[in-house]
Amino acid sequence: MSQSVDRDDRREPVMDVAHLGHLEVLTPTPEESRRFFVDVLGMTESGRAGDSVYLRGWDDYERYSLKLTGAATSGLGHAAFRARSKQALERRVAALQESGLAIGWIDGDVGHGPAFRFHDPDGHVIELYYETEWYEAPPELRPYLKNQAQRFPARGVNVRRIDHFNCLAADVRANRVFFEDYLGFRLTEQIVMDDGREAGMWLTCTNKSYDFAYTHEAHGVGGRFHHLTFALDSREEILRAADIFRENDVFIETGPHKHAVQQTFFLYVYEPGGNRIEVANAGARLVLAPDWKPIVWTEEERRHGQAWGLKTIPSFHTHGTPPLPGDLAGGDR
Repeated sequence: MSQSVDRDDRREPVMDVAHLGHLEVLTPTPEESRRFFVDVLGMTESGRAGDSVYLRGWDDYERYSLKLTGAATSGLGHAAFRARSKQALERRVAALQESGLAIGWIDGDVGHGPAFRFHDPDGHVIELYYETEWYEAPPELRPYLKNQAQRFPARGVNVRRIDHFNCLAADVRANRVFFEDYLGFRLTEQIVMDDGREAGMWLTCTNKSYDFAYTHEAHGVGGRFHHLTFALDSREEILRAADIFRENDVFIETGPHKHAVQQTFFLYVYEPGGNRIEVANAGARLVLAPDWKPIVWTEEERRHGQAWGLKTIPSFHTHGTPPLPGDLAGGDR
């Protein structure tokens, strides 16, 4: 005898979001920032429009993964995720329109079709799209291996692809619940303080251990950005990246070390516009369990810092973009 089950009781995971597509990063030094991403990180320019230049890692399948836009200040313009299908996009838009945080449709941008924009509870702008342009390498950049998007550039750090990003949030929990309820992301790890306040969250929509993270913004200022991460293939490449950064007089903020949370082997620098950039072997861990149980780190455990390496420097917890306003800026960086 069949038994009906209330829809709310099923708690069926929503997998309508396919992956992180690109970030728009704002910079007050557009030409210097472009040179950093092309000459030092080894990215390839794939288009220009207005005050923006579009850049890609050598194995990003879409036309670009970074939209670099000249602006009065630094920070995040928007983050964009690709939906799994047109129908998936429609379902998520219907949900987002009930969230009270919808902005609305844009016609599209270089490399992708119509996109639906919305705010998260902290004020960051996010967009969701489906129609996209697969990158077609010109003859001089076509690889021998046809299952690779582009020839290896052999220039600078040679970042392979976009991996994840980290935003700062005044209320981490509110943002976690928003992304879980309206977009179907799964929580893989989090930091919970002794008073119950959530200080960090790592969420995924793929089988990667995380596609983005939000950590606590200590000053109560909304919409700030912590970092963008590009993937390299190995720890050795991250160690080589450290040499390349020093050869190019790029300030290394911290690393190479290993994070305890997510076990990422990492290195952080600032690009000329002031935004923090990470190179990491961040895709090393996979979450294959459909019933994954989130890892919870306590306040005491996080006092131990990284898994190993040097102690975390204060700027990692204070520096974000855009810079803090007025009197709050004393602790920023």
